[in-house]
Amino acid sequence: MDKEYAVGAYNINNLEALLAVSEAAVEEKSPAIVAVTPSAIKYGGLAYLSNLVKTAAESVPIPMSLHLDHGEDFEVVSKCVSAGFTSVMIDGSHLDFEGNIALTRKVVELAHPKGVSVEAELGRLAGVEEKTVEEKEAILTDPAAAAEFVKRTSVDALAVAVGTSHGAYKFKGEAKLDFERLKAIREKVHIPLVLHGASSVPAWIIEKATKYGAELGGAKGIPEEHIKKAISLGIAKINIDTDLRLAFTATVRKILANSPKEYDPRKILGPAKDAMKEVVKGKMHLFGSSGKA
Repeated sequence: MDKEYAVGAYNINNLEALLAVSEAAVEEKSPAIVAVTPSAIKYGGLAYLSNLVKTAAESVPIPMSLHLDHGEDFEVVSKCVSAGFTSVMIDGSHLDFEGNIALTRKVVELAHPKGVSVEAELGRLAGVEEKTVEEKEAILTDPAAAAEFVKRTSVDALAVAVGTSHGAYKFKGEAKLDFERLKAIREKVHIPLVLHGASSVPAWIIEKATKYGAELGGAKGIPEEHIKKAISLGIAKINIDTDLRLAFTATVRKILANSPKEYDPRKILGPAKDAMKEVVKGKMHLFGSSGKA
């Protein structure tokens, strides 16, 4: 259906990544979610990053929100709520079911009165080292459990585990997402579903990075046709991080290799920002969010 689309959540660590997202959003007329992780906050500083994003959001004529990705505990979530984040994710997927519910409910009770939405995660993303059916079944999201989790927590969005994984090395073999599981979750859960670990790791970026010295053998992502199918089955938010990192790194490597006398950071980081912007624009087309702002 042509009305089905997802909004991208693009992880940033610095000004260049933020500019890539905001410029792409304006050019594509697409809503965008700017996401930061606890490690990004440790690197760039909560006040610096939050105020950068607030400035960008106030400067562009499109909807842009600031999201905490994979909040580790109640303390970091609380700090982000106080800093003016639009939404926060509390990741209790490492806890047992009841522990995850208790932690998520605590965050909901903090965030909702302040108008902040909450994302949680049930199940956890597969790693390439987990091979057996039993291992994978144990970490994927159970549809019935998802329905109970949402009912008991009043969470606003749910990140589901259907076979994706973080990083540039998602699969040893062919990509295999559990679309039947996703369909079953959608039938039981009626809030936005989120897909993490969804970078496609484009071959052209890997080739570019490798040409200029990167060692990325075996890097493999989610095929774009799988992303489209996931959206058709109810995914409404898709997280992207790895593809931006790869585009940034590949471009910096190219410039330093081809222009060994260059020392102006703007002439190194500027093209890297442009490369990330092209990736974001491509994602907006893929997700169907272009023209939706």
